[in-house]
Amino acid sequence: MMKTKIRKQTASDRGESAERCLADSVKRAMETYFEDLDGHQVNNLHSLFLEEVEKPFFDVVMKHTNGNITHAAQMLGLNRVTLRNRLKKYGLD
Repeated sequence: MMKTKIRKQTASDRGESAERCLADSVKRAMETYFEDLDGHQVNNLHSLFLEEVEKPFFDVVMKHTNGNITHAAQMLGLNRVTLRNRLKKYGLD
């Protein structure tokens, strides 16, 4: 019996850019967030958004670079010290 590996379809497979795919994901998440508010007010949404997004963002980048801060900083377009400070802020150091 032959096993077939199922590969997740990527943005490029669908003819989309990775940036567009990410933007669409963020848009859907925010639309769902507002639907789930059910009329309740929200304050400081920008700060809340950054706090909710930055930690998993940095976590995934660090895993992708196998914890290499220099490589991650280059990939992100950040100074290494800035990246170290953000990682420390989120307990990812």
